[in-house]
Amino acid sequence: METWLPIVNTGLIAGSGVAAATGYLCIRQRKVEAHKWSMLTAAALAALFLVVYIARYVLLGSKLYTGEGAVRVLYFAVLISHTVLAAILGPMVLVTLYRALTRQFRRHQRIARVTLPMWLYVAVSGWVIYVMLYAL
Repeated sequence: METWLPIVNTGLIAGSGVAAATGYLCIRQRKVEAHKWSMLTAAALAALFLVVYIARYVLLGSKLYTGEGAVRVLYFAVLISHTVLAAILGPMVLVTLYRALTRQFRRHQRIARVTLPMWLYVAVSGWVIYVMLYAL
């Protein structure tokens, strides 16, 4: 469990980012239904990530970063920005989805312009954190 749960978790958040990016591309092409399902998939993967992450933390605790020097500073810069933005992102995604599902499209569009880049950053930085913790 200690070896495969982190990669599953990283796959979930990366998949969420890919689905969100796909949703963006769909809406730019005016494929509204595909956009809707891509974004719902992205949200479901992100929610599943959160459940698995909490379970992993409760069962296994956290892994300490052992790097030193400038790489350690970089790791913590990425980790802190990732954590802060992820905490802000959860409620933003819920509001963004709510506005879309209740057909408040102008309001949805305004918040989505902030939510999407943050979502993509959190997805990519989650993958970077995994690589720094487990692959380097």
